[in-house]
Amino acid sequence: MSAGKPLFNLQTKIAILVCGVVAVALLVTNVLITRHITATVETSIGGNAADIARIVAKSPPVIASLTGGRDAPEIQLFVEDIRRATNVEFIVVFDMDGIRKTHPNPAIIGQHFVGGDEEAVLRAGREYISIAKGTLGLSLRAFTPVLDPSGRQVGAVSVGILLHDVEREIARTHSIIYLAVGVGLLVGVAGALLLAANIKKTMFGLEPFAIARLVEERNAMLQSVREGVLAVDKDARITVVNDEAQRILRKAGIDGDLIGSEVAGRVANTRLQEVLASGEVELDREQSINGVEVLTNRMPIKVAGEVVGAIATFRDKTEIRLLAEQLSGIRIYAEALRAQTHEFMNKLHVILGMVRMECYDQLAAYITDIAQARRSEASAVTAQIRDPVLAGFILGKHSRARELGVELVVTPASSLPAPADQEIVHELITIVGNLIDNALDAVADAGCKRVELGFAVAGGGLTITVADSGPGIDPEVGDGIFAKGYSTKAADRGLGLYLVACGLERLGGRIAVSAGDGGGACFTVTMPYQAAEGTA
Repeated sequence: MSAGKPLFNLQTKIAILVCGVVAVALLVTNVLITRHITATVETSIGGNAADIARIVAKSPPVIASLTGGRDAPEIQLFVEDIRRATNVEFIVVFDMDGIRKTHPNPAIIGQHFVGGDEEAVLRAGREYISIAKGTLGLSLRAFTPVLDPSGRQVGAVSVGILLHDVEREIARTHSIIYLAVGVGLLVGVAGALLLAANIKKTMFGLEPFAIARLVEERNAMLQSVREGVLAVDKDARITVVNDEAQRILRKAGIDGDLIGSEVAGRVANTRLQEVLASGEVELDREQSINGVEVLTNRMPIKVAGEVVGAIATFRDKTEIRLLAEQLSGIRIYAEALRAQTHEFMNKLHVILGMVRMECYDQLAAYITDIAQARRSEASAVTAQIRDPVLAGFILGKHSRARELGVELVVTPASSLPAPADQEIVHELITIVGNLIDNALDAVADAGCKRVELGFAVAGGGLTITVADSGPGIDPEVGDGIFAKGYSTKAADRGLGLYLVACGLERLGGRIAVSAGDGGGACFTVTMPYQAAEGTA
């Protein structure tokens, strides 16, 4: 069976999973975006600084100042105007010896450039961006060489932006990213909760362990029932076949894996397609599957009022017929016992009355007569019918006939040895019991109430005759009396002769009806019969 109830239910698991996935995705995205934005901001700020440095390096006043054509104080004012206009931290112009010509702090003009990263621009004359610590602090700075009109390098320009300002710009960008991540996480949590609730509703509020248990119970139930179960989806493809259904279908010559197959192409006459189309239930319908007769029920499977499939349950009619006959035999046994009990109680009442009246001589004679009559009747029946079960059954029918005021006679020439196969006794009880019951009913209103029963065994066959003194059978009815449901009595009758005919069909026998010598009906049964060894 499935495991016990888990710590968290499905809705909680889905919510945690989706929220976790969204959180991880957003955090990874945040790291990647942050790195990209940081690099982009630094590159953008460094590019702006380099552009400013190029503009200053190309300015005629700066070139003139470095070549001696202009005084240093004038270039200081010019460069400071540019610095304030471009909002950078510093713009320093220095000569080939690294001596500052300009600086935001006029007090350190004329001193050597600080940072140690100016050597490349002075020696190689190339542009670059670096990070170094100067007199104003750690800064990002761009270096550009200054060339005179002849192309000779006469100095360099450095434009710097303090890293604190760069970090402040990156932090502002991060705050926007964090806001977006927070909004995304909230949306993810809300979506996770809605998704979990929707999945829970789709599964009818069941947890996975409960669904697993239901599936196990369903499979056990399908395999335990004695009826075949065949289900199809809305496209008429087989989705469920239990073991009993496979057994019956194999009996009909249908083998192999049926799951996923179209039902019309594998199993004939199922009518499941019609049930899918109509949505109507069909109960207790007879169906032939390659010669195997089954009794089937068909019904649609509906979800929210829509037909999404159909299911058929069926059982072999042979087994149903056998059960019906067994129940009929039990009923006949019960009626025989009831008749004997009723007759015995009547005799006890007579004996009790004679005892109270102290008629002991008459009582002794009465009991002697009963014992002799019962002994004579039992001796005659057991001498003719050698199977004790069938003999006891016939004696019970004698009691029932006496109760109804009918004379039931076993013909003197009757003889029935014990059968080789005891299973046939149950069939004989069903056949003989139904014929005697019909005969007793037939003579109920007759002036002469007599029923004769005869047995004869010859040449490996058994002949059974049951004749009554009733009104007889209408010749126009013919074999119609053996049809299921035919009866001249109540509407719920008409199974006795039908069961007799079915039993004889299985035994390879037949039955005929004719007019009896007394004017009533005479039923003659012929069937194969093998006596037990040592019997005659």
